[in-house]
Order: sequence, then C-alpha cells, then structure tokens
Amino acid sequence: MSKISDVAALARVSKATASRALSGRGYVSEGTRQRVADAAHELSYVAHSSATSLATGRTHTVGVIMPPVDRWFFSELLAGIQESLFARDYDLSLYGVPEASETRKRLFDSVLPRRGFDGIIAVGIRPSDHELERLQSTGRPLVSVGPYNEGSSAVSIDDTAAARIATEHLIELGHTSIAFIGGAVDGTTASVGDMRRIAGYRSALDAAGLRDHARVVNASPTLSDGYAAAVGLLGDRRHRPTAVVGVCDEAAIGAVIAARRLGIAVPTEFSVVGIDDHQHAELFALTTIRQTPREQGHDAVRLLIEQMNGPDAPVQRIVAASALVVRNSTAVPR
Repeated sequence: MSKISDVAALARVSKATASRALSGRGYVSEGTRQRVADAAHELSYVAHSSATSLATGRTHTVGVIMPPVDRWFFSELLAGIQESLFARDYDLSLYGVPEASETRKRLFDSVLPRRGFDGIIAVGIRPSDHELERLQSTGRPLVSVGPYNEGSSAVSIDDTAAARIATEHLIELGHTSIAFIGGAVDGTTASVGDMRRIAGYRSALDAAGLRDHARVVNASPTLSDGYAAAVGLLGDRRHRPTAVVGVCDEAAIGAVIAARRLGIAVPTEFSVVGIDDHQHAELFALTTIRQTPREQGHDAVRLLIEQMNGPDAPVQRIVAASALVVRNSTAVPR
C-alpha cells in the first residue's frame, strides 16, 4: 500500500507539500498540485483520514448541534448542511438534542470541548443558558443558525418582520380579531425566534390600533399543539377570533384541521396564516411566509468554511429573504 511519502518522492516534493496538495489546505501552486495528484493516481494512493489529520492538524469533521430533526425546518436545514459539507469532502457529527434538556447541558459542558471538530454549526442557540459563550470558549470556528448571533457569524430570517407581515396581511383583509398560536407569553419555553415572532405580531396590531385585541395562545410549534390551541379558541363562539397567525406552518396547519373538524369554513369563516412554507403548505392551501432552510444550511457551511480558512475572517450575518405566499386559507372576514 502506497504512503504519502511515496507520493511525495514521486512528485519530487516534501511530505507536507504533498499533504497540502491532496487535502486542499494551504497554498500550493497549480502545477505542483497537479503533479502530486498525478503521482497519487499512479500509485493508487488513498489518503487515510487519521494520517491526513496528523499532517494538517484538521479532522475534516464539522460538529452540528440542533434540536431533534423530527420537524420539517430542522430536517431541511440538515439536508442543506450535509449537501454542502459532503461537496467539500467534510464529514459531520450530528447532535440532535432537545432544547433545555440535561442531555443538551451535558453536551455543552463535557462532550463538545473534547471533540476535535474543525468547526461547529449550532442551531437554536439559547441565550438564557449562555450556550453561544460556551461554544465560543472551545476556540473553534462557529456559525449559528437562528436569530441569536451576538459575536458569531450567523444565518437567520427576520422573525419579527415575518410575523408582522403575516399579521398585516390579515389586517389588510379587514380582520380585527386576530390571535397568535405558539410560543410562550413568559418566554420560559419559547425559543428566541418564537418570541420575536410574537413581537412582530404585536407590532402589527399596535400599528393598526388593535393592541387591546392581541391574544397569544401558548403552544409548542407542532401540528398537534396547534390543533389543540385552535380547538380551545374556536370552541368559544362568543369570543372566537376571525383569524390566527401560527408561529410556524405546523401550528397553522393544526389550526386549519381544527376548524374543519368543528365545521368552520376556511377561509370564509376563519383565516389562517403560517410561517415557513412547509412542504405540506400547498396541500392545505396555506397562506404563509416563505423561508428556505435548505439554502440556509448551504449559507451556514459557506460562512463556516470562510472562518476555518481564515481565523481573522469578519463576523457575518446573512438574513435570508422571506416573502408572503398567498394561497386559499385567508379571505375577507364575513
């Protein structure tokens, strides 16, 4: 079996130069890189990951931390991250751990500091638990996905604007009794992004003079909790809202299903707006705010590679574009 020293000897370069040429790390002239590649091909040389790590000081592995990927947004985001990493010959180690859990605390306290990652992509950072600061203390390049990006490069959407636009759409149709499903009023369980979406909803109502009509119903960002919250709202005929904004499409789709089961017509009697443009949004004709998590995954990897290749690279923030997609779940109130 050929070794890197054999490739270096045939290409008439040092072992370090041969390693840089084959790994793509560090400067090597194009002529030298091609000569090393030809030598490796002639000798049928395949780099061993451990040997490459010793030679370059890199593991070619990125740690990815996110909530469990049983929700559409996180699975799409992970697909984008994986596509971009694999295209650059990087491996990934995935830690899908629930927010505010003991497992997640142990991950940050003892697991991550021992792992030899070249960089870290963290999704859903919780400021209250000082997670960003703990990741930064590892000294590894870091990119976060989500609204909390203080001191690190990040990719996100403008959650406040997304919810404001969704609420303004309903107000422009003539709705004045608009509820919000999702998040937590006291912020103890809601993510930073969810709280910003609640703020965007309230901002739109305030601007329209509807502050006293605000109603936020606690619910996790899932279809089942959106359904349960909507059943509670719609079951009270005297105080039933004419429209709701879901903290995400799953919650909004749950509200659509609840209305249909209660015999309330969507959108003629009840309008619903979501946020995300989930893969099933079209199936439910859901009006929503579009975001593209797979592209956010690509952007996160690009920013991380820049950080890894240039430790002094400036902190960057990419705010992904979002747009209102009008379908058939919203209409002028009766």
